[in-house]
Amino acid sequence: MTAQISQTRFAGGPAGLLVAAGAGILWNAYGAWQFALSFFQTRESLVAAGMTPSQAELYLSLPGWISLAFAIGVFGGLIGSVALLMKRAVALPVFGVSLAGYVLLFAGDTYYGVFANIPSQLVILAVVVAIAAALFAVTIHARNRGTLA
Repeated sequence: MTAQISQTRFAGGPAGLLVAAGAGILWNAYGAWQFALSFFQTRESLVAAGMTPSQAELYLSLPGWISLAFAIGVFGGLIGSVALLMKRAVALPVFGVSLAGYVLLFAGDTYYGVFANIPSQLVILAVVVAIAAALFAVTIHARNRGTLA
């Protein structure tokens, strides 16, 4: 009985991995959608969404490596979540790369003044980094328990 209960504990057994991986897939699929939409954003569409004209200009003037860091974070998270669902050990380095992409994005947004000019972006990206770190931590825990192949 105790073995069955411990197998369903969050992040330790199959049920926990299923929840973490499923949530990771949904979260990162939404992020991938947001990434795709970013290619169609214009000054006008950003202003219509609530940004000031100067915020929209700042957002649109960010260098390409910022988008690359976002892509690494979101697609790494999506691939890592699928690998976690399949209980593959490769999920750990993939989540590590994803987390590094998001940390780089956070640093870039700080450097280019995004958080100073668009304060809501700080909250959003802090949550994104926290979720990436949580997925990485869950995967470390699963690896340490021998759950990943």
